[in-house]
Amino acid sequence: MKKYFTVALAGNPNCGKTSIFNALTGSRQHVGNYPGVTVESKSGKFMLNDMEIKLIDLPGVYSLSSSSPEEDVVFQELMKKGIDLILNVVDSTIPQRSLYLTTQLAELHIPMMLVFNMSDDAEHKGLKFNIPKLEHYFGCPIVQTIGNKSGGVQKLLATLAKTLETLDSHGVPMLTYGADIDDAINAIADKIDALNIEKYQHIPARFFAIKLLEHDTSAMRLDEFKPVHDEVEKQIQHLKAKHAINQATTFMADRRYAMLSGACRDSISFTRERRQEISDKIDMVMTNKYFGLPLFFLIIYLTFWFTFVLADPLMGYIESGFGMLSDFVKSMWPESNMPYLRSLLTDGVIGGVGGVLVFLPNILFLFFAIAILEDSGYMARAAFVMDGIMRRFGLQGRSFVPLILGFGCTVPAIMATRCIESERDRTTTIMVLPLMSCGARLPIYALIIPAFFADNYQAFMMWLIYLIGVIVALIAARIMKSTIFSGEGEVYLMELPPYRMPTIKSLLLHMWDRGKMYVHKAGTIILATSIILYICNTWPEKEVFSKDYDAAIAQAESDLALTDSQIYLLETAGVLEQDSIAEIKKSRTLSEEDVAKLEENELSDIQKRIIASAQEYGDTVTKLENERQAEMMEYTISGRVGQALAPIFKPIGFDWKLTTASIGALAAKEVFVSQLGILYAEGETNEESVPLRQHLRENYTPLQGFCIMLFCLLSIPCLATLAIIKRELNSWKMPLIEAGGLFILAYITTLIVYQIGSLLQIGTKML
Repeated sequence: MKKYFTVALAGNPNCGKTSIFNALTGSRQHVGNYPGVTVESKSGKFMLNDMEIKLIDLPGVYSLSSSSPEEDVVFQELMKKGIDLILNVVDSTIPQRSLYLTTQLAELHIPMMLVFNMSDDAEHKGLKFNIPKLEHYFGCPIVQTIGNKSGGVQKLLATLAKTLETLDSHGVPMLTYGADIDDAINAIADKIDALNIEKYQHIPARFFAIKLLEHDTSAMRLDEFKPVHDEVEKQIQHLKAKHAINQATTFMADRRYAMLSGACRDSISFTRERRQEISDKIDMVMTNKYFGLPLFFLIIYLTFWFTFVLADPLMGYIESGFGMLSDFVKSMWPESNMPYLRSLLTDGVIGGVGGVLVFLPNILFLFFAIAILEDSGYMARAAFVMDGIMRRFGLQGRSFVPLILGFGCTVPAIMATRCIESERDRTTTIMVLPLMSCGARLPIYALIIPAFFADNYQAFMMWLIYLIGVIVALIAARIMKSTIFSGEGEVYLMELPPYRMPTIKSLLLHMWDRGKMYVHKAGTIILATSIILYICNTWPEKEVFSKDYDAAIAQAESDLALTDSQIYLLETAGVLEQDSIAEIKKSRTLSEEDVAKLEENELSDIQKRIIASAQEYGDTVTKLENERQAEMMEYTISGRVGQALAPIFKPIGFDWKLTTASIGALAAKEVFVSQLGILYAEGETNEESVPLRQHLRENYTPLQGFCIMLFCLLSIPCLATLAIIKRELNSWKMPLIEAGGLFILAYITTLIVYQIGSLLQIGTKML
């Protein structure tokens, strides 16, 4: 008996096919409750009894008509040799519509097994199936499942094992479409058989005859069948004359639905009168023309609020943890022992990668919230609600799904545009997708917003920056659809799946997968980039400075540093601990905490003068050290590049550090944060790490902070995005146009905002 089997998993979008795939293979593929999740074929293996089964998860499609990239993928997969069984997953809540694909799969004459999924929902709707009668009609076994529940596929496993064990005696259905049509099909099939095409010997000629008869794109473009095109046209003309049909492409579809209508009428009944579903009741509010859109924006706002509130404490712990780790390494590793390697580890690796991993909680909670929206079924409603608005901008509701996915990562979002049948709409959607705030930009927002904006404004600022991206994307889409991609709009039909309660397992897996991808990215691309950037930020070293800083610091120490007698007078105030006194004796100056404690008590005039002198000394030394560090940094590779480009970026509020960070972000957007962390770690004048947010508050204004976010939002996407644009559109020209156009857009927009804000004095004061 055969021990290895290849099984193809096919079905409509939203039928629960991916849930079945996960349940059988244990795969961690995300389960999304909206069209277009599976855009490429995927496979997994599992053992059933002593049989090894390779399960191919095909994209969700409604037919094999090859009118979309997804359908073409399914067509090509099913044309391959070696498929032992088709596992056709059917949404049993809408059987007649779902079985349309089944009729086409049956024409392949490959052994098939029907999986009536969501059987609990079907029972709730009052549907009752005569399984034996349906099995006889389709000539294959049928099993009822609940794919999204534990144990919901046990019957499937038992039936699958029995089916594979008796595969040699498995029957195949022979569907009939009426005498005249069957005669036309047979006439074309005879011509195909006469060609004796070796490549397609495993597929019955009848299948190709039907595809040619309905002018299917994939079948018509095959050169092997061009000799029978005359016979195809002859039969079409015969059927047109006899049945007064207008289009061959829809005639077979009508016949299939008529056939299914009769089959379902005889084998499917309702146990009680259908009542309005709870999903319909909810949709009366959620998709209402007056309430739907405000509710959508409210839900997105709450998503960001949820992300910030839960993530902020965890971010603080992680930030402190990396700071402690860096300080620990510095304390254990003498500065005189391999100083460059020490600095590379603490400032480059820990400062760079750690500065990105700090924002892992934001990533986890954001994707957890998005998973709730997807798995509950709301995301499809969001597309429905937005369809009317998007049509005003030249797109369709189907484009909304990739745009929402763009909030996660632009690369898979661009791949998800394959669900858009219109090539013009697909290209337009791809070109505007980089304007959506992907998860890689989230660390930038999570760094800037808390640094410059009060707690009660943080969720609003996050919502605002995301909203700006959406608005700019829609305006850009409208311009493109009115010019280079102009044409008639297309009809878009969307299926709204019923609301479902997301499973904790699915939500956690989704959150885990996204978090794992983020950590993997931090440990590979960002780690490598951080090391490269550290080298660029360190070498070459400057040896000759514009002034003798050591002499200036020594002079300041001689003139202003605290003497032992002055320290004694401060000690007599009785408010400083011995540890603080010891540190003061070492540094010969006062920290801000020391000054605050002393000023809490009544001080003599001489003590006040001592404090003022100490503060002047500390400020002078800090200023001199910062000047020296600035000269050193400007002499490095990064400094030279930044200084060369600084005049270009100065009008938008960027200094050379922000400029070099923007260049580094081309590798991955998170590198912007990493580069700033390295630059300011390099510029620190003491061994104790200072949080990056504090550096930003000390060096930039809230207006500059907002301009940083705006420029990162609108500017050139990462190289991976440009690469996927090239692959999907099969053109180097398009990613180059994308990069150039977005840079110009980002620069002009940020220039206007910064100059107007500076003129009106909005957010121009340091915090």
